[in-house]
Amino acid sequence: MQASEVRAGGRSAALARGEYRGFISYSHADARMARWLHRAMESYRLPRALAIIGQDGARIDRLGPVFRDRDDFPVAVDLSEAVRKALTRAQALIVLCSPEAKASYWVGQEIQLFRALFPDRPIMAVLLRGDPETAFPDALIACGEPLAADLRPGKDGRRLGVLKIVAGLLDLPLDALVQRDAQRNLRRVMAVTLAAFTLLIIMAAMTITAIRARNDAVRQRAEAEGLIEYMLTDLRADLRHVGRLDVMTDVNRRALRYYQNQGELRTLPADSLDRRARILHAMGEDDGRQGKAGSARHRFAEAYGVTREQLRRAPGDGGRLFAHAQSAYWLGFAGYRAGNWAMAARYWTEYRRLAGLLAAAEPGSRRAHEEVGYAEGNLCTLALARAATAGNALPHCRSALSSMQHVARLSGNTAAARSAVANRRAWLADGMIARGDLKGGIGELRLQERELRALVAERPRDFDLLDQWTRALMVLSEHLRDIGRMGEARALHDRARRGAEKLTAQDPSNGNWKRTAERIGTFDHGYVKGRTS
Repeated sequence: MQASEVRAGGRSAALARGEYRGFISYSHADARMARWLHRAMESYRLPRALAIIGQDGARIDRLGPVFRDRDDFPVAVDLSEAVRKALTRAQALIVLCSPEAKASYWVGQEIQLFRALFPDRPIMAVLLRGDPETAFPDALIACGEPLAADLRPGKDGRRLGVLKIVAGLLDLPLDALVQRDAQRNLRRVMAVTLAAFTLLIIMAAMTITAIRARNDAVRQRAEAEGLIEYMLTDLRADLRHVGRLDVMTDVNRRALRYYQNQGELRTLPADSLDRRARILHAMGEDDGRQGKAGSARHRFAEAYGVTREQLRRAPGDGGRLFAHAQSAYWLGFAGYRAGNWAMAARYWTEYRRLAGLLAAAEPGSRRAHEEVGYAEGNLCTLALARAATAGNALPHCRSALSSMQHVARLSGNTAAARSAVANRRAWLADGMIARGDLKGGIGELRLQERELRALVAERPRDFDLLDQWTRALMVLSEHLRDIGRMGEARALHDRARRGAEKLTAQDPSNGNWKRTAERIGTFDHGYVKGRTS
């Protein structure tokens, strides 16, 4: 269908003066979601290619005003009269459904009043929580109105939910609206995004070819999985660099769909299952960055099941040990982020055990020693997170530093390895201080600061290193101040302040750097210690 062939239905005509495109009815418990939906609808702009023509011949590119009583009522009016007046000017009623909405007297009254006023105008049910039986108000059920959008976790999602509501209000086919909306978004994506979708199309084409021509299945799988490997490595790094987390998520989802289309998972080769687990790790990591803790934990648990079965089939294989160690790490990290110390301890202890087995299977391997260092560092971090266990952190902190020092020697003392060593010194300092060894802790902090200072001198444009050095200066100055060495403490504090000023000038939008600058701002106040993961 060409853009010019999409035309407004009966409800898409230009609004008369003073009318509302819709009236949002909701419970006070759902006020936050009502505010979000109100903003999303009033700010939504139809894709340019989707020509919506009103009855007056004018192009319509916005929905028009949407009524939400808590914003749109004047302060000094009677609520019931205001509701009646607003409802008489609304083309549709949008009911936010939840158990609280079902119990709300006013939501029920608004539905009954609107249906009495306008028997033929649409009432759109938007499900937030619960299910239709527990969330739909009785008045809505009596009207027999269908579900317009399902915003519960794992259902339509916010963007598709808004598009469904827009399609209903404008009497447009949802498929056309979704397609045009997607095309508009794609035009905004940078060149790396275009490359990503090109690769996805190639992979889809190869998948279809593999299904139709079984004789070419091996070759097609190798090529498709080569693309997936690129998606998990170089392309993922590029997408992170340009800040396209949404495209990263779509890339991961489509790559995972490739494996789902291959049939039974148990029939896939071992390397395909390992790669599928890495996709799940990436999806869980991205979900966590977006605040979707439950979804992230589900992804990690699914990957854990795959890698555990793979390791059971080949217990001594280094690749299988490494893959399952990553699954254990991510599940422990999910517990740590949620404050579930028992879960974090369970999986991070298993991570340490697997790292030890990997080191035994691959003696002299850099990645094995790195995994041991990371695992010990996690246990150090976990112990320090609680006052009751902080005294037990020191052995793990020492072991993490020793492992990272060995990795640095194996790697030829690269900047990344030296930075990791400096970071472990900071955690060791915390472990020593927790055991009452303030002098030893300050000594480790001095070594950390010295190493980071040298790295910053070598790489003056590496702002991540500058950030680490700035926070190291801040923490060291705090401890020196506490033991009365004010002159040295002030000198380090001044360096930290200059570093923070340089960071915030480089990127004023960086929240972490702004918080560091604020903590440094007043010398006489305590500072919160910064650490890299």
